[in-house]
Amino acid sequence: MFRQMLRSKIHRATVTESCLDYEGSLTIDEDLMEAAGILPYEAIVCSNLNNGERFMTYAMAGTRGVGEIILNGPTARKGAVRDQIIIFCYEYYSEDEIKRHAPKIIKVNEKNRIIPGKSKH
Repeated sequence: MFRQMLRSKIHRATVTESCLDYEGSLTIDEDLMEAAGILPYEAIVCSNLNNGERFMTYAMAGTRGVGEIILNGPTARKGAVRDQIIIFCYEYYSEDEIKRHAPKIIKVNEKNRIIPGKSKH
């Protein structure tokens, strides 16, 4: 049996832009995607701390090192610039894998920079 478990999350990322005129997705700074082990076009779930919205979309690699978190297309209606969101990525694990599993928790500051010593790998 496999269970869906949290693989990684980016905690309290700040939305930097909202672009309604786009096909849809969430653009994430490539440094953050790499730290969380999220691949381009991978399914993600987001939770907006400011308005309670929760939505599923896919990740798009943003410009490395600039801290961008951009709501694109329909997701632009789920939040506003400066909102804080949590980005979750899940994976299926076997019962044996679960015994050794620990999710990657990436904590960021208000500029979407990884907080040293606060993230867990």
